[in-house]
Amino acid sequence: MAYIALADVKSYLKIESANTNDDAVISGLIARAQAMIDAITTRVFEAAADTTIYLDAEQDVDGANLYFGDDICAVTSIINGDGVTVDAGEYVLLGRHAPYYAARLKAASTVAWTYTDSPENAIAVTGRWAYSITPPDDIVQAALRLVAWLYKQRDSVGDIAAPAVSPSGQIIIPAAMPQDVRYLLNPYRRLA
Repeated sequence: MAYIALADVKSYLKIESANTNDDAVISGLIARAQAMIDAITTRVFEAAADTTIYLDAEQDVDGANLYFGDDICAVTSIINGDGVTVDAGEYVLLGRHAPYYAARLKAASTVAWTYTDSPENAIAVTGRWAYSITPPDDIVQAALRLVAWLYKQRDSVGDIAAPAVSPSGQIIIPAAMPQDVRYLLNPYRRLA
């Protein structure tokens, strides 16, 4: 799925819905804008379905903590490295709210993070691996603005990364990513 719909972009750009001339271009820009947002923030903001990620039973474990390495907004199941499902009552998710960054075994738990043959990719965590199930409103707005900016860039002449000189000798500085997009994305940047 995409953070924004083609119809929303066309409405924002004041393109009539019946006009399908640029639908393929806009759809490509929607994908590019989403990839840019994900790269800038080092996050994914939408999880349409469960996915399973395999974690190392030694490198991703510190005592009672199993570190996910990526955002997860909902955990469906955790299967320990010995093939036994870890009951949700045996652990708590770390992070006050989604997205979560780790699962900590409760002090009273009789479970330990383990493996049978090899620690690599031993623990299977299934869930919604993203910041949220659907993108927050700020991300939707940033995607909309970014697609509109990219759409208008197609009319730029030459290398938009370098300054140009007009026929009258005036230096023209190319447009940069809109500041409001950067402002909207900054709170979502993942800290190292």
